[in-house]
Amino acid sequence: MQTKTEGIVLHHIKYSDSSLIATIYTRHHGRLSFLLQGVRKKRSKVKPNLLQPLFLLNIEMYYKNSRQLQKAREISVYSPFQSIPYDYRKRTIALFLAEILYKTLREEESNPPLFDFIFNHIQMLDLKESGLSNFHIYFLIHLTKYLGFFPQDNYDKTHKFFNLKNGAFVQFKPNHEDALDKKESAYLTKFLKHSPNQMEGEKIPHKTRQQIIEKLLDFYYIHNSGLSTIKSFEVLKEIFK
Repeated sequence: MQTKTEGIVLHHIKYSDSSLIATIYTRHHGRLSFLLQGVRKKRSKVKPNLLQPLFLLNIEMYYKNSRQLQKAREISVYSPFQSIPYDYRKRTIALFLAEILYKTLREEESNPPLFDFIFNHIQMLDLKESGLSNFHIYFLIHLTKYLGFFPQDNYDKTHKFFNLKNGAFVQFKPNHEDALDKKESAYLTKFLKHSPNQMEGEKIPHKTRQQIIEKLLDFYYIHNSGLSTIKSFEVLKEIFK
């Protein structure tokens, strides 16, 4: 069946000297893998630079439900980025978020609310002029709404510690390491309540920010059985020292 869809690039690998396999999250069919033959040749209609992490695409494809590797008739940019390819901080965030999405999104079925969340926040990242150091924290937290383990927002004067295992704020700090301390928990509840723009100006000490991200990744590992290590986090830490 010939069809059209928008897509978000998650990952690609070399298949042969001239071909690639690209993993793309699509609006109409969820996660799909495409065999792009001859893409590394000069005359190819599909250029390899379109397959960078989180690039937004228009795809014309020959879709077949039983096929593991789909065939693309034509791929083009949905909307050219203004800054992500040229800003090393945004490129690093895009690499990090693409790896998170590649390792957590598995469904080969349509999920328009999830697609729109990702799509809209990528566009937001491209347009952002400040507040970058908090953006990926917000994204990680709110992505969990669609992955099925969004934190319970029950923070108050007596529930000041976030327990990663049960996804809720508790009265006393748990006797295990899978929890946020008071300061980290207070920041977490702000991310739960406020928009990305509201969190733009939130001043979080560098060490605290790094600890929050590390704990959020632990949160993902706990609630995603078999999730492998997010390798790009080490690069992210270096960029946002």
